Amino acid sequence: MKKLFFVIAATTFLVACGNNETSTNSSANNADQSSAKQSGSADIVDDVSDPTIVQIAAKSSDHTTLVTAVKAADLVNSLSTVGPFTVFAPTNAAFDKLPKGTVEGLLKPEKKNDLINILGYHTYVGVLDGVLLQDGAEYDMVFGGKVKITEKDGKKYVNGSEILGTIKASNGVIHVIGDVLLPK
Repeated sequence: MKKLFFVIAATTFLVACGNNETSTNSSANNADQSSAKQSGSADIVDDVSDPTIVQIAAKSSDHTTLVTAVKAADLVNSLSTVGPFTVFAPTNAAFDKLPKGTVEGLLKPEKKNDLINILGYHTYVGVLDGVLLQDGAEYDMVFGGKVKITEKDGKKYVNGSEILGTIKASNGVIHVIGDVLLPK
């Protein structure tokens, strides 16, 4: 059900972008349609709005591996929509903890579905912040099952990985974590 929601949201947005044509010149119209099919909300640049989850991650030198994975999974536009989303965002160092060759393997086109499942296990539809991140709380992620929030010595953890920081975005919230969460 969550996978279907994720796909429907992305498709609805892309269709809406593709149907926004008003030009009467057919060659210009064809060029516009071609570029509309290749772009999405992630390509919109404005200096007024707060940045989205993807825009924030793209500017972070600590999340280049995550951004590469999101691009390889074709999830940039999906995670740039209104949301709201909560993303537990592993740092580059978190990806470095995985066995050698794991990230490279997941970035291959034939492993795209596995990559989508792993990234979906880091994504929740809705905002998990404040009181919702209390000890013992469990949440169903987009893919992969539930995560559990724990608290010890004033620090919060998701599946045992410490939440190192929180960044609010226009379409949700990012919780920076030091481990890659693997679906069970």
